[in-house]
Amino acid sequence: MHITDIYKYFPFRLFGLTRDALADLARLEFEAELELCRVNPEMLQQYADMKRGGFRVGFISDTYWNSDQLAQLLQSCNPGLTWDFLYASCDHRSSKSEALFETYLAEQGIDPASSFHIGDNEHADIKGARRHGIRPRYYPQASAALASKLQRETSLFELLWPEQPSRLDHGARTLRRVVTAQSSEHSPAFHLGLTVVGPVMAAFDEFIEARRAALAREGARVAIAFLGRDGFLPHRIWQAADRGAGAYVEVNRRVSLIGSATTIEPLCDLLNRVVEIDAPTFVDLVKVQPPAVMDFFAQYPDGIASGRELADALPDLMDPREITDVAAGVRARLLAYLRAHIPDLDSCTDLILADVGYSANVQKSLRRIFDCEGIRIRLHGAYLMSLDDAFDDIADDDTAEGLISDRVLTPYANRMLIRNATLLEQLCCPPQGSVRDYRGSEVLREHDQRPAAQLALATEVQSGALTYAARARELGPRYGLQPHAEEAVAARWAATVLGRMLLLPDDDELALLGGIKHDLNLGTQALVPMVDANFINDCIVARGLGVACTVPAPPMWLGGSFAALSPSHAYLYTLFGANRLPANVFGEAQCGTLQVGLFGRDGQAALESINVTHTGLGDLRLRVPLSRGMAVATIALPLAKLAREGLLHGVTVQYGASTAKAAESADVKPMAEGRLTFAGLECSGRHFRASSDDGMLLIPVDDFDDEVAIYTVALTSFSHDRILAIDGGHADAAPAATLSWRSANRVLE
Repeated sequence: MHITDIYKYFPFRLFGLTRDALADLARLEFEAELELCRVNPEMLQQYADMKRGGFRVGFISDTYWNSDQLAQLLQSCNPGLTWDFLYASCDHRSSKSEALFETYLAEQGIDPASSFHIGDNEHADIKGARRHGIRPRYYPQASAALASKLQRETSLFELLWPEQPSRLDHGARTLRRVVTAQSSEHSPAFHLGLTVVGPVMAAFDEFIEARRAALAREGARVAIAFLGRDGFLPHRIWQAADRGAGAYVEVNRRVSLIGSATTIEPLCDLLNRVVEIDAPTFVDLVKVQPPAVMDFFAQYPDGIASGRELADALPDLMDPREITDVAAGVRARLLAYLRAHIPDLDSCTDLILADVGYSANVQKSLRRIFDCEGIRIRLHGAYLMSLDDAFDDIADDDTAEGLISDRVLTPYANRMLIRNATLLEQLCCPPQGSVRDYRGSEVLREHDQRPAAQLALATEVQSGALTYAARARELGPRYGLQPHAEEAVAARWAATVLGRMLLLPDDDELALLGGIKHDLNLGTQALVPMVDANFINDCIVARGLGVACTVPAPPMWLGGSFAALSPSHAYLYTLFGANRLPANVFGEAQCGTLQVGLFGRDGQAALESINVTHTGLGDLRLRVPLSRGMAVATIALPLAKLAREGLLHGVTVQYGASTAKAAESADVKPMAEGRLTFAGLECSGRHFRASSDDGMLLIPVDDFDDEVAIYTVALTSFSHDRILAIDGGHADAAPAATLSWRSANRVLE
């Protein structure tokens, strides 16, 4: 087809045009093609070599541009280019897969065996050439795996920025395709670094350089410090770019916060974030051993208390002078370390702190430390990701900015991205534990409990990222591609590339990254999982999809946990984070009632009516609240009354001081399948089928200490059309199911 054949199908009237506009539309598209098309330097070199070798060389293309247009396009990309022949499929109404090669051979009078064809389409170029006896050379474009990632990225971009043109990225995706095509024989971890982490870090590197250059233009004497641990990879990319001095300094939130403390309050804030802590960990943290604090730990089983409990009690357990003495010592050791690693620190006017993000906690602590010591250096936070509302208390002369920020994404979507960014942190870290103190210019580190395989994986990812950054710096100018020319565009695409990995990972990425664990890095030896699909499934069963999208860590990689359930779950989570998951569509609505039997430990029994709800995905939910005083031993659920056939997704239980507290509890405990009794039901895995209405599910009730327990049953029914929600509170539209006491007792017997 020619371009005008295609535009015959254009809806002219829809845009207020007549068919006379056809030629103008085709012309405008060609002008866009001229502007956006780039020459492939490798192919140009191959072309020039063959011309010098005395070969007849030309072009054969499947294209809707005719020969004259194709010639103009080629010479626009490379003025002065000449050829011996040129074939456009639309001129001959035949493609390379059909008769175009045959036409070329006949018209040029060429022996097929002496002809050589280079192409990037395995079907049209390679198989098509072989069919006519022409020797082919395959020049691959992006792999199918990368093409799939790019497709998901486009979908995510258009979801997050519907008003922006997703195709105009200053060549970012073209550059990734070129680099990837030239780096094919490597491990999956390397490819993740090459195709995903590398492009994000390259954009971040340009972001840091732009801040440095802007300060230098103002006459500032600038130093750059990459904050450990997750500033390790950005520092390596900075070094490889040969941008000048940039120090990697191991300063974390814990050390800087204690060093900046002038009251006990910062220590309490830090402890509030710790899940559990014991006396040795506390002593290692603050370097003192107050007797009252030791007595506090002695009151707890195994000497382990929650960080929140300790934080609440600490003001009454420590003399404020103790913490200020500790802080002074930490400050002195930290400043000695910084002076040893940042060249001419005391002579610089401005210090850029580069880090993955997010709230500038280390920057704020360093500001207080510098102020305590009379150091007037201005601090500038340059973060890959930032929570911008946390910057309100930044000192007036200091600055903080994120490449991916609340001005790039909506704050709602930005927080979803940061909720999942722990995975990126682990991939950016060095193979050492976190800093706990300093001795001269040396770092004293925590023991690194991460498995050796995880460290090796991170090393491979970083190797791929470094390769991408180096190749992109080389190939970008050769291809005329400038992916970082406009910071706003680069930021949107960095967020898209990173967001695609964190929110919409493919199965290969899940297999590669799902086993990574996160070390809490607050003086503890705890490792927590990145992915926990079972936990998310239990949350969906007990609390619904929308609430599951907001569960606190762990698991640390929530997007990966949803993706481990299914790609659709991952996309629904992404929609939630983009504020595109309406609660009245994906929430729960009442659709009927069901009477269940509650059989007590004392032999007594009672009938209770419970609500049946349906979810936005068409599943059914039943919740049975029990008080401890009811002393229920078994719940008899007449499952066949509700669904003669279906899938049982699970049974969960939550506990709390009240029904509301239990329903809100994120501590969801699944009921083991082996403990459930299916009476009058045929079961195979999760699938069940009843031959009569007497089929029941019997759920054992364990003793519990809280006041209330809520048992939730989630299922999909195969035996009815969709049940409609009750409208206006009238239940007659939705059938109620009742339990036969005779059948219940027979089942229990």
